[in-house]
Amino acid sequence: MYFLDSMRDKNGGDIYRTKAGFRYPLSRDRGGQYKVKSGEMLRVCMTSDFFLEEADPWRDEAWEIMRRRPDVTFFLLTKRPERAADHLPRDWDGGWENLMFNVTCENQRRADERIPILLELPFRHKGIMCAPFVGPVSIKEYLPTGQIEQVLCDGENYGGARPCHYEWVKALSDECRAFDVTFTFCGTGRCFVKDGRTYHIEGNGIQSRQAYKSGLSYQGKPIAWHLTDEWGYPIPEDQLYKPYFGERCRTCGMQYTCNGCSRCGKCDGSKRL
Repeated sequence: MYFLDSMRDKNGGDIYRTKAGFRYPLSRDRGGQYKVKSGEMLRVCMTSDFFLEEADPWRDEAWEIMRRRPDVTFFLLTKRPERAADHLPRDWDGGWENLMFNVTCENQRRADERIPILLELPFRHKGIMCAPFVGPVSIKEYLPTGQIEQVLCDGENYGGARPCHYEWVKALSDECRAFDVTFTFCGTGRCFVKDGRTYHIEGNGIQSRQAYKSGLSYQGKPIAWHLTDEWGYPIPEDQLYKPYFGERCRTCGMQYTCNGCSRCGKCDGSKRL
């Protein structure tokens, strides 16, 4: 995040509300239809943290947008799960069906700090993201709860990237397979170690393809999303958005957690959202 911000002449430490796109889930096309289709997934605040204290003044409006689109799934990620319980909407009850709440677990220390908090929080869908994956992580003591529905991992990028080891990824993949939990190896990162050899892999596309070729990703039990329209009526399966994967997408490590190709035609069906 800090590296990318510096390339845009921005200070990665600044916390601000985006001027454009904040209300994007509610935007409509000329025909009056939502641009974001029922069943699509939107990742929220991925270059920051949804539960930052400095973002408290804006969060209620963000919750309201998610409330108004119960037909769209929202992916939330935080390093601050301890703040979540005190900053949920008043009508939260046991949680909303259209949210997937994830905590970052980049190493075992963070996993043991954050996963117990995650398991106590009133979210209907929960996941773990080991990114940047900079140390071995075991979650076998948490998986028997049945609460964790997906696990993602990705190596570190940009200057000074710390190594991600194949053995760490495989061990985590094996644990998820044992409990039929979806595991997505998104990318190797810039520095990847396998069989004692260090590989320096430049470019997210190559990193993602190498992750796919490893065969470590695993499609586990499907997540049961109960999406509804704005009046609370269930949306039939045949009316939900179905991801399309172009030729290059089929060797991308992000397949299990991606909206698919936008079919914009600019790169022969290879543009990934």
